[in-house]
Amino acid sequence: MNVQTSSRSGGRAARRAARASALPDNLRPVRPGLSGGQYKPLSQEDVLKIHNAALDALETIGLADAPASGVAYLTGAGAIEGDDGRIRFPRGLVEDTLARANREITLMSRDGEHDLELSGTRVHYGTAGAAVHLVDIDGKNYRDCGVQDLHDAAKIVNTLDNVHFCQRPMVCRDIPDNLEMDYNSVFACVSGTTKHIGTSFTDPSYVAPTIEMLHMIAGGEDKWRERPFVSNSNCFVVPPMKFATESCLVMEECIKHGMPVLLLSAGMAGATAPSTVAGAIVQAVAECLAGLVYVNAVKQGHPAIFGTWPFGLDLRTGAMTGGSGEQALLSAGCAQMHAFYDLPGGAAAGIADSKLPDMQAGWETMCSNVMAGLSGCNMVYEAAGMHASLLGFCHESLILGDDVIGQALRCVRGIEVNDETLALDQIAQVCMGGPGHYLGTAGTLSRMQSDHCYPTYGNRMSPKEWVEMEKPDLLETATRRKEEILSAPSQAALDPATDRAIRDRYNIHLKA
Repeated sequence: MNVQTSSRSGGRAARRAARASALPDNLRPVRPGLSGGQYKPLSQEDVLKIHNAALDALETIGLADAPASGVAYLTGAGAIEGDDGRIRFPRGLVEDTLARANREITLMSRDGEHDLELSGTRVHYGTAGAAVHLVDIDGKNYRDCGVQDLHDAAKIVNTLDNVHFCQRPMVCRDIPDNLEMDYNSVFACVSGTTKHIGTSFTDPSYVAPTIEMLHMIAGGEDKWRERPFVSNSNCFVVPPMKFATESCLVMEECIKHGMPVLLLSAGMAGATAPSTVAGAIVQAVAECLAGLVYVNAVKQGHPAIFGTWPFGLDLRTGAMTGGSGEQALLSAGCAQMHAFYDLPGGAAAGIADSKLPDMQAGWETMCSNVMAGLSGCNMVYEAAGMHASLLGFCHESLILGDDVIGQALRCVRGIEVNDETLALDQIAQVCMGGPGHYLGTAGTLSRMQSDHCYPTYGNRMSPKEWVEMEKPDLLETATRRKEEILSAPSQAALDPATDRAIRDRYNIHLKA
């Protein structure tokens, strides 16, 4: 038995070593920016109906509660303020904005190695959210999350091939001062990963101090503006069809400082958005079109992501259902609308309603991640780590999510059909005088790395081998990997001089 195990292990080790050797990006089985769009839940007629309904809503209903500065920007661009205080958007204004909007955005990384090109149906997956709890799988407990937990999440993201960006996934509950919480959230993420980061601000006056910190990290304002590696996740609307006054002022400040903006509309179908999938998409599209007009009225062509994030609702209880089939359809339909407008867009997927990383979390996470990717969503937010309908975040689930997203990306990549992949010559060689199988043939070996996406943590052992290996447990494996990542120094740590200068100027809560 020992000899057999050793032989199998040696072969497996050799295969793993072969797979671990670096491949050029164009030969990797999955990679950031693969083009989706194969799945279209809406017909072309459906898309046009949604588009026209959104334009009708903007022209006849409009949005309330714009700040005074927003009213000035919007009416200056051609919107109309009614006697009821609502801002209405003539169809021509929206169409003109769509024609002039920025259609290609590069979300910068701090190291220049993980830039995200947003255009067409190029797909990227990452974290997001504002979870208030951390899921400790040891003991199955939920506890308040803090700045160290956020930093640890960013540090883990930095090691994951298939998690392409790190939008802040949880709130630092251990920092009561909102200004300190905002800039500490950015510091915790930046010192954990060099990938692109998304963050939010609780007050417009908090933007400038955080931007000054980012200037220090970038090496000056000019370098920051050249490569802004942090973007603003901005809930500029309070559905249904009302501007969020403070968030709009935050958005104006971020535009002023050269920070890309995610225009985030997050209606709850059946509560703050229509209960039908189509109706929820109409409202999200209308609200984001209003946001697009707003951004371009402040600064023409400023990088803005069309963030339609309608969420599902369990109408029996009023609870959010981020892991439902309806949620998957909402995000996929929104992605199709982004493609119709040819705008960089984002939607939410990968959310689990399950409280722990279990079988329910697995099916919920995979369902919407695959559908969003197949629909060609540029930015798939909340794709890994999210539990309890966004209330909880789990580091182990973030790690396991890398495997989930890898398989989702393999679906996005699709089926390559050409003379080589049709493999007629291989069939002839194997069947006529060959070994009668394809194991170990040149054709198989030459493409085993480029065609196949292998799980890092998923277990494909036979039951016999599983027993021989002492029945490895998936969550225990993920926990060991988490501890290994977190015990090592951060590969994204700021240089000591910059770190010290920031700590001297700001009240940084993350331990040095």
